[in-house]
Amino acid sequence: MFFRLAAAPAFALIVTACASGPAAGTPSAFEAALAPLCGKAFEGRIVSTDSQDDLWRAERLVMHVRGCETGLIEIPLHVGDDRSRTWVLMQVGDAWELRHDHRHETGEPDALTMYGGFASTPAGALRQEFPADEATRALFDAQNIPVSKANVWAVEIDPSANIFAYELKRPERFLRVEFDTTRPVAAPPAPWGWPPQD
Repeated sequence: MFFRLAAAPAFALIVTACASGPAAGTPSAFEAALAPLCGKAFEGRIVSTDSQDDLWRAERLVMHVRGCETGLIEIPLHVGDDRSRTWVLMQVGDAWELRHDHRHETGEPDALTMYGGFASTPAGALRQEFPADEATRALFDAQNIPVSKANVWAVEIDPSANIFAYELKRPERFLRVEFDTTRPVAAPPAPWGWPPQD
């Protein structure tokens, strides 16, 4: 397992809960749908139209389903040469949790990292929605971005359409990125601050 929370002690209980919870049992339908993507990377595109995403729209977007353990999935998102972002999905009890691990090129954590929340959807649903939790809202307040306290993120797997999607939405803001899971691409380098894989 490559997930590291040493730089974010406020979330240390998350790992404990993940490691000791029911996640060690049979994978949910959501996790089972992700399983064929494990170890593979896919190129994506922004399908929403918000002009705030124009800089990303100009870059190559690649997600890599890099870490797959029962109840723990790590998915770096590469935006051009920027390797600062990793989505971390953890099953805690009967719910999934999403955290955004952001790091600098040195490997040091960004001031805005480990934000996310617990899914408001059943653990087996192929679309998981994550409203910002209390710790995340406090972090956004501390970083003086209160508008983001209304964030709801979503991760969606659609095997029939061969799509993996990531979303961010709040009033007057919507981002959706879709990845074509029928066309794997070469795995990118390790995200910043994470060890290389064998």
